[in-house]
Amino acid sequence: MIRFSHVHKRFARTGAALQDVTFQVNKGEFVFITGPSGAGKSTILKLCFFEEQPSTGEVKVYGTSSATFKPADIPRLRRRLGVVFQDFRLLEDRNVESNVAFALEVTGTAPSQIGPRVSRLLAQVGLAAKATALPRELSGGEQQRVAIARALANDPVALIADEPTGNLDERATRGIFQLFRDINANGTAVLMATHDLDLVRRAGCRTIEVNRGQIVFDSASDGGFRGPDTPDAAEDDE
Repeated sequence: MIRFSHVHKRFARTGAALQDVTFQVNKGEFVFITGPSGAGKSTILKLCFFEEQPSTGEVKVYGTSSATFKPADIPRLRRRLGVVFQDFRLLEDRNVESNVAFALEVTGTAPSQIGPRVSRLLAQVGLAAKATALPRELSGGEQQRVAIARALANDPVALIADEPTGNLDERATRGIFQLFRDINANGTAVLMATHDLDLVRRAGCRTIEVNRGQIVFDSASDGGFRGPDTPDAAEDDE
């Protein structure tokens, strides 16, 4: 479970990024976070994996609270979360299987378990045939699949994705989103920030809209998805 309780985040240089943000993501839920650039979407995600800390309020992620955590708690928490970024963040000098294996190596997985688990993960994301390819030899969609396999390496309870289809064409976007749906169907919660309102509308999942650091819509409580044809949402797209 991920829970934000009256969270404010202020940066010294740019001022308020979040204002009184409260929401909860339950076990196995699929939630989109939408909103214009600079609305606070990425800040919310960074707070989820404790890259940032709230200025006031509390973030609680699977038993770890921002109010009481110690730095030594962060590695344990992050082993329970998978994180996927828009820009893939692959190791360019390592092939596909080595990129995924690296995530297991740094968390102390026994060497005898790494090979079989990497093979299973690459099969899960549809890249078993690309195991020895370097990132530069892959399409954007394939690179993102490697990043997703790496994020799943430690069997996380939640997958946090920051604009994971932002650099992909429509066909690759559909494939990556279906992969997220499959992952979610197996019990992993997904919290995904995106600008792609067409994708959000077709998916029919819970949607939280953020604007100017505040939650302005949550389909879990407001009754449904608000598309870009409504006045407020159209204004957000400008």
